[in-house]
Amino acid sequence: MTFRYAGIAEVADAAEPPAVAVVIDVLRAFTVAAQAFARGAERIVLAESLDQALALRERHPDWVALKDGAPTPGFDAVNSPGLLRSVPLAGRTVVQKTTAGTVGALAVRDAGLVLCTSFAVADATARVLRGRPSSPVTFVITGDDGTAPEDRACAEYIARRTADPAADPAPYLRRAARSPAAAGLAEGLRRGYRGVHPDDVPLCLQADRYPFAMAAAPVDGLLVLRPQGI
Repeated sequence: MTFRYAGIAEVADAAEPPAVAVVIDVLRAFTVAAQAFARGAERIVLAESLDQALALRERHPDWVALKDGAPTPGFDAVNSPGLLRSVPLAGRTVVQKTTAGTVGALAVRDAGLVLCTSFAVADATARVLRGRPSSPVTFVITGDDGTAPEDRACAEYIARRTADPAADPAPYLRRAARSPAAAGLAEGLRRGYRGVHPDDVPLCLQADRYPFAMAAAPVDGLLVLRPQGI
């Protein structure tokens, strides 16, 4: 199995989509998505824009719409694993729009297989990859134009875990904890920014917390994320 690491712009401009794309957003989109599924969400629609997310929410009043940043009228939640714990999700559809994770997934929507992941579901993602040993894998590093240390660390952990199911996540988690994104969330807390919770970074740095992977596929013109393995 071969592994390649690329940013969103690189995969979006490629002549052909990847065979297998593993889209990574540790802080915080795909940690939030994993938590939503663990709390009973049925599916997650990855929206292309805030306007689309709001339109879907208006069309389906029982859906839950969430976004990056501070709480905004029309949205039910923000992209924070700490704050999401207070939102009822069992049996519901979530519409998610973020600045990195959802953009990365949409950029590779035509790939043969699209997996969205974070440390929370890293081992389950590695198990899926072990089942496709002949498929080349492109890790899409969504943060910081493909340079985000926390996303790259997670990608390298999944690659290592694919080869060695007993691989230790600790060195990779330490790298993620030192990332500018983690520091930025801590600074947001100090400044009292809304949309950030004290537990966000600790929750994002819990490896292999959930036993399922998350696969995205087009459904009726939308890119829909669902859990696999539960």
